Amino acid sequence: MSVLQTPPIKVLLLSRFPIVIYGLERLLENHRPAIKVVGAATDREAAIAALTKQTPDVVLIEISTTAGLEIIAELLAALPGRVLVMTDSNDTEVIDGAVALGASGIVKKTDPVDVYYKALERVAHGELWLDRVTTGRVFQQMLRKKPDPKQSSEQTRIATLTRKERLTVVEIGRDASASTPEIAARLHISDHTLRNHLTSIYAKLALSNRVELYAFANRNDIKP
Repeated sequence: MSVLQTPPIKVLLLSRFPIVIYGLERLLENHRPAIKVVGAATDREAAIAALTKQTPDVVLIEISTTAGLEIIAELLAALPGRVLVMTDSNDTEVIDGAVALGASGIVKKTDPVDVYYKALERVAHGELWLDRVTTGRVFQQMLRKKPDPKQSSEQTRIATLTRKERLTVVEIGRDASASTPEIAARLHISDHTLRNHLTSIYAKLALSNRVELYAFANRNDIKP
């Protein structure tokens, strides 16, 4: 009897330093077949070109300064997957800016090897990899952000949610860093069903990640 295997998490590496890419490739090779490196690039043009040939689940990108942040939005526009940022910076402007632009997680160069594996897995499955301090700080910034008047009102968008989707939003609003299995267990649904709900919710509310959904839910005090 054959056993169905979980498809590997496909990762594209992006760093302007070839030695960093080499090191990451060696690091992730040790975690095959769960993780598979499908490409690498050292500049923006090569990265965008790689995305036309590959469909990675996660782009692992090295960013050290705010000057490198602008590529995140470009990657997400060309990518059906997600972005995980690796950095050696403690500058909150770099970290918060990356999340605000759509990055699903941050790993530090000083983090243990196992952290990289766990972060890639969580991000690939639509979760966040952020510490609570960062989540809270970005959340406060998003709460202060005024809705775009050109978009439909937030209450109008909320009205499009089904009851099950509202319950999902409420759970995310309680804890943005909770894992998919944790939230699914609270809602008494499968992980797969939860991911389907989240895909629909993001589309209806014009959001892109859990931090944005967390802020949206609390700003509007959404109830079940």
